[in-house]
Amino acid sequence: MGYFYFTRHGQTVWNVENKICGATDIELTEQGHHQAEELAGRILREDIHIDEIICSPLMRAANTAKHISEITGVPMRVEPRLKEQNFGKYESTPRNGEEFQHAKTCFADSYEGGESMIRFCQRIYNLLDDVRQEADEKVYLMVAHNGVARAVQSYFTDMTNEEFARFGIKNCELKKYEFN
Repeated sequence: MGYFYFTRHGQTVWNVENKICGATDIELTEQGHHQAEELAGRILREDIHIDEIICSPLMRAANTAKHISEITGVPMRVEPRLKEQNFGKYESTPRNGEEFQHAKTCFADSYEGGESMIRFCQRIYNLLDDVRQEADEKVYLMVAHNGVARAVQSYFTDMTNEEFARFGIKNCELKKYEFN
């Protein structure tokens, strides 16, 4: 039975401002860089075994992964399928906006120029199927986004639409997922 680790990128300005980042390429704050370094230290202190870091191409995740890689010595590479969902017209709007909260439960909607939840989850599920194939030989750390965390959680757990829409993890929180 294999496993992998998942973390969300460090803090961004839009996280602080409670705005939806989505596919918009937002840089880490100083706190975000520090969070990534702290996570790398934890990985070393707790002797957490990771063979390779794979990360989203968006700079907030790629820079988080780079800090972790440089401190731990674990090689990293960009995995395009880990890119955050494009929330179309909702990008840069308040995360807790009522219209957006409802839209997150409409899985076929492309948010006027974005990516539907169905297509997004298919992309993440396909990646997880590939990781599952290698899980007995290789342990990955995925560095990505809150939306990706939601899709990953739903791959392993039955969730209602509302639970799916509400799910999230903190910046640089580390979660372990095991394949059965």
